Amino acid sequence: MLQDKDRIFTNIYGMHDRTLDGAKKRGHWDGTAGLIAKGRDWIVDEMKASGLRGRGGAGFPTGLKWSFMPKESDGRPAYLVVNADESEPGTCKDREIMRHDPHTLIEGCLIASFAMNAHTCYIYIRGEYIREREALQAAIDEAYDAGLLGANAAGSGWDFDLYLHHGAGAYICGEETALLESLEGKKGMPRMKPPFPAGAGLYGCPTTVNNVESIAVVPTILRRGGEWFAGFGRPNNAGTKLFAISGHVNHPCVVEEEMSIPFDELIDRHCGGVRGGWDKLKAVIPGGSSVPCLPATVMRDGAIMDFDWLREQQSGLGTAAVIVMDKDTDIIKAIWRLSKFYKHESCGQCTPCREGTGWMMRVMDRLVTGEADPAEIDMLLDVTKQVEGHTICALGDAAAWPIQGLIRHFRDEIEDRIKHKRKATPMAAE
Repeated sequence: MLQDKDRIFTNIYGMHDRTLDGAKKRGHWDGTAGLIAKGRDWIVDEMKASGLRGRGGAGFPTGLKWSFMPKESDGRPAYLVVNADESEPGTCKDREIMRHDPHTLIEGCLIASFAMNAHTCYIYIRGEYIREREALQAAIDEAYDAGLLGANAAGSGWDFDLYLHHGAGAYICGEETALLESLEGKKGMPRMKPPFPAGAGLYGCPTTVNNVESIAVVPTILRRGGEWFAGFGRPNNAGTKLFAISGHVNHPCVVEEEMSIPFDELIDRHCGGVRGGWDKLKAVIPGGSSVPCLPATVMRDGAIMDFDWLREQQSGLGTAAVIVMDKDTDIIKAIWRLSKFYKHESCGQCTPCREGTGWMMRVMDRLVTGEADPAEIDMLLDVTKQVEGHTICALGDAAAWPIQGLIRHFRDEIEDRIKHKRKATPMAAE
């Protein structure tokens, strides 16, 4: 269990003062210039030593990502872009950082930008996050007034500007290259890679795109040392993590916990257990709507909440948005709702995704009512395989995986519904 002294986000519930004064009292903006004075290489090496993996879902090592940025400028400016387009259904952790603890993010932006030789950072915030935008902008204004941003930011000798840009509410703009297109004022559509953003990103310049949580933890990691952060969780799954737990638990919440925490401990300690008791648990989506669901049998017996364990179960940690479903859930309808979402949010650039998401949703329509043919289950699975891995970005995978998880673990339920419908139809006709 994570001790209070080891929590990075000290105001995640908004119980304390979120202003600059409050943040300083809780230890933020403490010796920032000193951290910057240690130099770029030290910062990147500490981040590598910490074992921090990206908190936006993919889990790519953050220090390694930073090291891809060019060491010397070829005349082009470099940029840091923070992905605050938190649009994955079930995920609501970054909004708590921006709403209640915004200075963790702002200080992180300064230090990370310096490490990547960037004088400018953009935070791309989700269009629906109105209050979060206001809180974050107020914090940015405070930081400028206090000399923590702008020329000679925080007395470090580094000139740094931070801009908040709000999107128009498109899920696809959470994909890093689509986000860059949107930031440039174009239609939010993913770019082909290579070139990767570190070579040609925003305005064709070297760019790193990082998640809010990935950047917000940076100052604390550097103050306490990479080794401290690496001491939490299993090897290759280091650090603390924000878990956003929703669904059929007694107390849904966002909580900072140690990586690799057992699932039952996470739910019992912070959510007061499953609604109606553990025997009522049916399925869990462990990492936001795009990862495959896992049945109660897998999640109850020693399930571990980290990247590697969940990948071994053919699912993923994703953003650690845990959606708990009890036996009252119509799981087929729940997955249909997700397939409807992905059909709606597909940008239409790639044919497998543009055509496949609609096709999958229409078959799911029939599975929900039981009006399908049993052969359609395998046909649907086959179509998900034709979409998965055949698109520019991961939206095709995100649309395919929930359906694959449903068929993998709850096939008998789909078959029963079709059988039941077929029995009922002749009786109705009589």
